[in-house]
Formats: sequence, C-alpha cells, structure tokens
Amino acid sequence: MILLMFLSSNRQNRYKRLTHCLPLQFLGGCEQRNLATARAGQGASASEGAGRGRTENRNMKKPKQKTHLTPNEVAELLMVNPVTVRQWAARGLLRSLTTPGGHRRFLLSDVEEFARSRGATPVARHSGRPDRILIVDDDLNLSRLIQGLIQERDAHVETEIAHDGFEAGVKVEAFRPHALVLDLMMPGIDGFEVCRRLRARPTLNHIRIVAVTGFASPENIDRILAAGADACLEKPIDSERLLAELGLVAQTTGS
Repeated sequence: MILLMFLSSNRQNRYKRLTHCLPLQFLGGCEQRNLATARAGQGASASEGAGRGRTENRNMKKPKQKTHLTPNEVAELLMVNPVTVRQWAARGLLRSLTTPGGHRRFLLSDVEEFARSRGATPVARHSGRPDRILIVDDDLNLSRLIQGLIQERDAHVETEIAHDGFEAGVKVEAFRPHALVLDLMMPGIDGFEVCRRLRARPTLNHIRIVAVTGFASPENIDRILAAGADACLEKPIDSERLLAELGLVAQTTGS
C-alpha cells in the first residue's frame, strides 16, 4: 500500500514538473483547467464549476452554413462519381483546397461556377423534374410527338431530338440531358449499345434512361434493364406513364 502511494505521488510530481515547463497553448482545455487549479492550490468548488460553464459556453460555436464540401458531397451535387471529382481537381479544372491532413475540400461557390461553365446546374441526385430531355428515335414523327407531350406538360423543359445512336452520343455531350427517351431498334448503334455506353461513363451515368420499343419481348426488356435503363415502355406509348417515368408527373392545384 505504501509503495503504491509512493508511485502515485511520484507520477503526479513528474506530471507537474513537465506541465509547468509547457506554455498554455500547447495544452488541451482539460489540462489547462487542471494546471490552473494545481497552481492556485484550489479544490473543486461551486464557483469553479460556474466559471468552467461560462468558459465552455464562450467556446461553443454557432452552426454556420456549410461552405466547404468533400469530394463525395461535390459528386452528389453534380451527379458524378467521386473519382471524377478528384480527377477534375488534379487536372486543375475544379479549384480545390488541401487540408493539413492532405484531404481535398471544395468551396461551394467554386463548384457552382464550375457547373455553370460546363452548362450544368448543380442539383441533388434525387431532384424531381428534369430540365433537359433528349429523345433518341429514328422515327421522326414519334420523336416530335413525344417532344410535344413533354412541352405540353412543362414548357420550361428543353428538348432535343437525335435520329440514331451516333447522333445521340454527340448530343449527350453537347446538350447534357437529365433524362433520355431511347428507342431500342435503330440502325447502326442501337439503343442497347447507347445505354451501355452511357452507363460506362461516370460523368453521364446519372442520366435517367426510359427505353421505348415496338418489340417488347421479355428478352428485350430484361436485356435493356440489365444494360442500365430505368424503365422500358412498349409502343404505342402510354403518354402519362412515359411522362411519369421521365419525372414529369402532372402537378395538381388545390381548390
């Protein structure tokens, strides 16, 4: 028992000698309070508890609006893969900051500016109505019919038409649609291949793809869904279901 008391007292004396040599800024909040108490020779008291409470209240930070984003948060905002965000930063396309620990952080204002420069609008992955829809079908009359349905439902939605798979690839890059109406049976690059290529691109795989076909066999439906389509509708198209799959659900107004 006497040996244990001696060892405990010896550890306390070494700690006091060590902390006495250190300036206060190198000590954490708890150690600073212990050191101040030891130097003053005061025990725990009600006044000390009240003083500590005032100190903690002063140190409490008010919540602020988040201005620095992680790569994952930027990816969610721009609907891309986090790897893509890091590649943009590494190539100097998207400005970033580096923390002392070596982690990348992005200013929200920089992300918004970057999105605008690429003709995109930062939106969350689960935002409802699309701003731009690309219609891909070699049947021009049907494409124009679908275009009319979309514009009748929401005149603010921009639409473009591509007549085959090759033109679809070009317009996807230039138009940056949020949703795609995709015919399966087209000459050259068919809808299956267009879908696979879009899903293979991290910067494009967020696009909602609604396939349409006059050959809606179970095999074709399974094949296009396996390629990454969100839905497959049979021709002749149910217009209300097509609009709903595109995220253009009819808005009702209260009486």
